[in-house]
Amino acid sequence: MSAVEQAPSKTHKGENFPVASFLIAPERRAPILAYYQFARGADDVADNGALTPQQKLDGLDLFEATLLGKSEAVPAAKPLRAALAADRRLTARHALDLLTAFRMDAVKTRYASFDELMTYCAYSAAPVGRFVLDVHGESETTWTASDALCSALQIINHMQDCAADYRNLDRVYLPQDLLKSCCAPVEELAAPSATPHLRAALDRLVAKTEVLIEQGGKLPGQVRDFRLSLETAVIATLARRLNLILKQRDPLSEETHLSKPAALGLACVGVVSALSGLARRSLAPAPKAAT
Repeated sequence: MSAVEQAPSKTHKGENFPVASFLIAPERRAPILAYYQFARGADDVADNGALTPQQKLDGLDLFEATLLGKSEAVPAAKPLRAALAADRRLTARHALDLLTAFRMDAVKTRYASFDELMTYCAYSAAPVGRFVLDVHGESETTWTASDALCSALQIINHMQDCAADYRNLDRVYLPQDLLKSCCAPVEELAAPSATPHLRAALDRLVAKTEVLIEQGGKLPGQVRDFRLSLETAVIATLARRLNLILKQRDPLSEETHLSKPAALGLACVGVVSALSGLARRSLAPAPKAAT
């Protein structure tokens, strides 16, 4: 069985953040899960250390061809193709953007600056949130906050997995200019624990991610769908906690992921926070009309 024919390596339940959780209306979950299956399958190809860069690119081309109905080679792309056909409001745009990021992963192992990393996130992370918003019929005015929150989650994942990415794939998402300014060569990612120089670089990236999370924290108040507002509030709460963990712990030697009970507890906190925010907005006096 080829790499593109294999089932995705994990399900949505293994992610840092909710993917079509029970908070999402049941009729909205199927296309979101189909998108996740497509993304996870393509990511597996891009991260497959047994494949050459060209083999990865060829495999990703098959994902695109199957999605667009030009091939039947990739089972993981077929549910999303069916979901797009069933709802004419949805397009292949956000899935094709993801493939751009995975093609970058196939051939690119270093990112020169934070701006270059954010360009990567514009293809690897932002399309995920945008697709979920499209499924709910939300306005594109929500994209700015969504892009910030999704990018923050992506960078958090990069920090959590920085050692494994370097050791297994020789891939370093930590910006090279940031590492250089902290006198932290990439080889320090192979150490058993973070050196003071690498710790300084991580702290600076944590600070940049905190800004993105605060921007993304506006999203729950911007979406019209009540259940999606709760979901995005939970995600923002989880992002804040994960970023704080990375500030306090060493991703090279300590656990930086949340346990299931901890994630559930924070999800409850996020829901309560969202409900409180909605209540405050509903009780706020209407602005006076201009005279």
